[in-house]
Amino acid sequence: MNETEVLTEPDVTGTGRSVMKKLPEVTLAFWVMKTAATTLGETAGDLFAQTLKLGYFVTTVLLFLIFVVTLVVQLRSLRYNPFFYWTVILSTSMAGTTMSDFMNRDTSYLSGGASSLGWGPQGLGLGYPVGAAILVSILIAIFAVWKYTGMTFVIRDIVSFRGEALFWSAILVSNTLGTSMGDFLSDSSGLGYAGGALLISGLLAVLLVLMRVPAVPNVVLFWVAFVLTRPLGATAGDFLTKPVAKGGLDLGTAGSSAVLLAILVGLMGYAHLEERKKTGSRRNVTASEQGSRQAS
Repeated sequence: MNETEVLTEPDVTGTGRSVMKKLPEVTLAFWVMKTAATTLGETAGDLFAQTLKLGYFVTTVLLFLIFVVTLVVQLRSLRYNPFFYWTVILSTSMAGTTMSDFMNRDTSYLSGGASSLGWGPQGLGLGYPVGAAILVSILIAIFAVWKYTGMTFVIRDIVSFRGEALFWSAILVSNTLGTSMGDFLSDSSGLGYAGGALLISGLLAVLLVLMRVPAVPNVVLFWVAFVLTRPLGATAGDFLTKPVAKGGLDLGTAGSSAVLLAILVGLMGYAHLEERKKTGSRRNVTASEQGSRQAS
């Protein structure tokens, strides 16, 4: 991760104080961790809802509460902390998985009906097109409110509480939308898990090329890529966990989640060490500059 910079401008909330940037720079490491977190979100969401048979309704409620707790920790933090930030990304990915399943699916695919899973309704049965249309509408509404406030869409420059709240609202909805897209590609499009992953990878490659086109704003490319990496994680997660007969590796939700969690925690630890090194370097430079001014 690149270093978190201290802003010298007043906080846009009007407090008149300088603030510390709390969101990471968008680098290759950012996208690697995003893909790992979204893949884990898929396998962990299925672990709770299907393997542990808590059901989509109960699991969605529990995971949404976890999202709220992790978000409060992130919002109360005074500076960028990789563990806080990526824990919220993971919680939105897990909640998005079961929220999407609850919206789009019905009980017809369960061999034993609704009783096969936990308490409560196990799916609204809206279907992927209707569910995606609803989620796209909500996401557009969030961006419309965001633009109306006049605050930046560039995540490295988001420093206010209101800006962060809009950012995380968009993240939660985009991860839910991405799950719907991934499940549609894997289950309903006929492409299968590998085909869906290849299609998403191709679209991400197109976005990479468009980064060199001046007429296309990078902030638009970022949000499109952010949505697309979620179905990439969803198809990758399904590929790891689903039976061989359905085109998966049949590694199971528990084993896949454990491996992905270890990978993600390792990446967060590395990002934290890099952040500490850069924070120490900044302090040394600042102290050196102050000493030079005093000497002169």
